[in-house]
Amino acid sequence: MADPVEVLDFWLEEVGPDGWYAGGDAIDAACRERFADVWQAAHDDGLEHWVDGTVGTLAYLIVTDQFPRNIHRGSALSFATDARARAAARKAMAMGWDMGAPEPERQFFYMPFEHSEDTADQVLAVQYLSERLPSDPEMALHARAHQEVIRRYGRFPTRNAALGRISSPDEQTYLDTGGYGALVQSLKSHAPGA
Repeated sequence: MADPVEVLDFWLEEVGPDGWYAGGDAIDAACRERFADVWQAAHDDGLEHWVDGTVGTLAYLIVTDQFPRNIHRGSALSFATDARARAAARKAMAMGWDMGAPEPERQFFYMPFEHSEDTADQVLAVQYLSERLPSDPEMALHARAHQEVIRRYGRFPTRNAALGRISSPDEQTYLDTGGYGALVQSLKSHAPGA
């Protein structure tokens, strides 16, 4: 089974910033083939010892927050380790471990809050991505977009199918009219200086 360094080498170097949010069959397959067992170990409470310092916690957050979205795309398992990721991120923030990571990889300490359907977590995501990742204002924009989705709907409508939830008429309209991408464009067009 892979160790934290292997996880970081793969995600930060092999996949890199261009692939982090691009998705696609190739990245999904690589995550599944190389790290499904590591994700399962985290799911089964077998990687908690990684949550100790910047490096191990960063790897843990990638395993519990990023990898499942690739390994289990379109299924409820995509979100099955989100609570573990949030708990690790909270510990990291309390210990200041996030600031030991350079930008842009520091963002992965804050993604568990951005991925949460809890309004208080969304406030943290906007705060952290605005204040602690100053070189990339696009990250703060996406945090605000996630926060707006939760403000409007109380959940992420894009997860409804995977989680067996019925979309409300408002959610269905959101999904049918461009969803998240349209919301981001709207926020960009209303940003100061736009």
